[in-house]
Amino acid sequence: MNPRMPEDPPSRWGVPPGRSLPQSATTTDPGVAPWLEERMFSQRIVLLQGPVVPQAANRAAATLLTLDALGTEPVRLHLNAPQGELSAVFALVDALDVMRAPVHATVIGEVGGAAIGVYMAARRRLAYPHARFRLAEPNAEGVNGTADEVAAAAGSYLRALEDLVVRVAQVTGQPRSRVEDDFGAGRIMGATEAHEYGLVDEIVPPTPR
Repeated sequence: MNPRMPEDPPSRWGVPPGRSLPQSATTTDPGVAPWLEERMFSQRIVLLQGPVVPQAANRAAATLLTLDALGTEPVRLHLNAPQGELSAVFALVDALDVMRAPVHATVIGEVGGAAIGVYMAARRRLAYPHARFRLAEPNAEGVNGTADEVAAAAGSYLRALEDLVVRVAQVTGQPRSRVEDDFGAGRIMGATEAHEYGLVDEIVPPTPR
C-alpha cells in the first residue's frame, strides 16, 4: 500500500487527491509557479495574459468551464491581453456565454483589439485605475490558398469583426456607427474614459493606507 502523503490532503485546492492541475491551467503565463496556479484555481481566479491565441484561449476556456462545473460562485478573470485573434477570442467568448457561474473580469494592464470581446462577455467588468483600453481592428490571420479560399477567409474575418463591434455596441449602449469609427481609428482610452464610454462597470479603488 502507498499511503497518501500528509502534504496531499483531500481536495485541498479543489482537485481530486493524488492529482495536480495541468501546467498553466489557470494562467497563460508559463512563468507562474505551479503552487500559485493551484492557489488561484482554489480561489476561482483565472489569469489571461498576453495575446489571445488559440492555445491560450483553449486553456482559459477549459479552466473556466471546469470551475463552472464545480460551482456557481463567481469566477474572477484577470485580463492583460493587448491583442488577440478573432477566432480564438470567440471560442473563449462562446465558453463564457454558456457558463452558469457569473464571470467578473478585471483589466489589470491593457486589453485591446479582438481581446475586447472577452472582456465584453463578462457579467461584470472592472478595471484598475491605470488600465488601458484599445479599440482597434485586429490583424487578419494569415491565409494561404486559392483565390476562393482567401476570399472565404476575408468574408469570415469581416463577419467576426462585425460580431465584435455589435457586442461592444450592445454592452456599452454606444451607437454601432460610433463603435465602428472608434475601431477604425484605433481609439485608446484610460479607465475613467472607458467607464464613461460604457466599457467598464467599476474602477477598482486603491486600498486606503
